[in-house]
Amino acid sequence: MSAKKKSRAVVHAAVVISLLAGSAYLTVELRKEEQAKAPAVQAVTDSPVLESSTGQVSGKQTWERLKNPDRSVLRGEGGQVLATFTDRARTATLKGPSRTFTEAANTKSRVVTEDWVRLMPETWRKGAEKEKWFKDWFKEFFGSEEDDIFASAFQYIEGAPVKKDEEGTSYAGDASFGPLNPNGSAGNDLREELSDFYDYLMIPYTFRDGTSKQPEDKRARSVDCSGYMRLVWGYRVRYPLASSDTTGDGLPRTANGMARSKLGADVIPLKGVAAKDRPKSIDVLQPGDLVFFKLDARTKDRLDHVGMYLGHDGDGHKIFISSREEVNGPTIGDKGGTSRLDGNGYYATTLRSAKRL
Repeated sequence: MSAKKKSRAVVHAAVVISLLAGSAYLTVELRKEEQAKAPAVQAVTDSPVLESSTGQVSGKQTWERLKNPDRSVLRGEGGQVLATFTDRARTATLKGPSRTFTEAANTKSRVVTEDWVRLMPETWRKGAEKEKWFKDWFKEFFGSEEDDIFASAFQYIEGAPVKKDEEGTSYAGDASFGPLNPNGSAGNDLREELSDFYDYLMIPYTFRDGTSKQPEDKRARSVDCSGYMRLVWGYRVRYPLASSDTTGDGLPRTANGMARSKLGADVIPLKGVAAKDRPKSIDVLQPGDLVFFKLDARTKDRLDHVGMYLGHDGDGHKIFISSREEVNGPTIGDKGGTSRLDGNGYYATTLRSAKRL
């Protein structure tokens, strides 16, 4: 290569590096602004080289302790959050490649996120970053593009393709809410509840307490709101499942049972089910949190709907996914009420609590 060509190549490379550096600086500064709201309580600095299936995260990382809820945050050299782990919870939120989730059949809403929500093998506690189980798990999953909770959840929206396991069980694909209610009408119990994950799968299931359940033919490929969460969290990623609200030591059967259980961390504690008990702030929500609602006056003091918080939609609103009878299955759509948790829409005003499993 001639000296003139070499000179041009050097100049070109310098320009590219300058542009990339500027872009990275702006991204880091924006993230710092978003994360500045969380007050640091205790910071512990470490400088490991964290390997993942996609390479290495080089440079200094900082472990930081935050409150409300008590949690450990791993920050990168530029201050950006790489991962969040909450005390008493097994849910981990890891930063990774950006993804877009849509539900074209029912809404124009889009969720573009770098959050990957995964289930750890053990409950998080202060100092767990030094333990072998965590180091092994983090090495395997940080940067991994293996299906996470979000990917699994969207495998049941309208039009989702059927997926089968080695035994021929259809474990994913378009899900319904439940069979038509012979005594219902449009806008009033049109479809029956009580469809659990084993109904969707059409397989008998024996819980850890020895209770066995048989699927009902009329409920095939159906899950109500809590059944949907049990399908995604329990059957798909193996969070323990209880056979009912009162037996077993896993995720209970109903939204009310889940909300009132001692599982995980109550990031928005339940104060009551009346309108006055609506949370004053929901800024504490993290992608993957279960959100609980009081929709039906007939259920008295019981919470009657559950979904999963996803983060922000393309318009900057806090959005969630749940299985609903209006759409007849899992949705982030607006039929029967907008799927936003901020503002004063139907679900925003009926939100009562949130839990991080």
